[in-house]
Amino acid sequence: MCKKITMKFILKICMVFCCLWTFKNTNAQIAEKAEDISPLLIGETVPEAYLQDMDGNAVLLQDILKLKQTVLVFYRGGWCPYCNLQLSGLIKIEKDVVELGYQIVAISPDEYQNLKPTHEKNSINYQLFSDPDAKLIKAIGIGFTTPSMLKAYILTKGQKGKTSEVMPVPTVLVLDQNGKILFEYINPKYKERISGEMLLAVLKTLQN
Repeated sequence: MCKKITMKFILKICMVFCCLWTFKNTNAQIAEKAEDISPLLIGETVPEAYLQDMDGNAVLLQDILKLKQTVLVFYRGGWCPYCNLQLSGLIKIEKDVVELGYQIVAISPDEYQNLKPTHEKNSINYQLFSDPDAKLIKAIGIGFTTPSMLKAYILTKGQKGKTSEVMPVPTVLVLDQNGKILFEYINPKYKERISGEMLLAVLKTLQN
């Protein structure tokens, strides 16, 4: 009983935390700064979108989501050390996530040619996708204009293709098979990510 109460308390705290930056998204506008984004709310449904897999093939997001409930992760790119730490951390809990009935899907505005190096560098088993021109990122309302200093930094990392004009605020969404948002963690402070332990607690709570 105490364990159940604790997990529900954790879930509420997490939701309150992410809602500090969560406002109604009406026009899917691109924010100038990460702190000014207007993401979709818990209970809303992510829009239809085409992504690209590691070979550049077009894949409909909804075809992925209907397979299982999904932990949908938006990361800035394979050039980002904090994103790579997050992606590696997800590997450690992937087995538990799958046993709970979820799949992990990670999306970035990286061009698809950069997905395979990120996949191999982090020894990832789950799926990585590219969001061409950050269309899905903008539609969900988590995109902001890529700062010029960040563009310069990315250029030093040997990324293939062009640098996205839009960056996502690092985001984790838990979705049902219809794409409805059951939980979200959105933090403009890009160095801070939800821990694997906290994410598992959330997933277990959502099943109760």
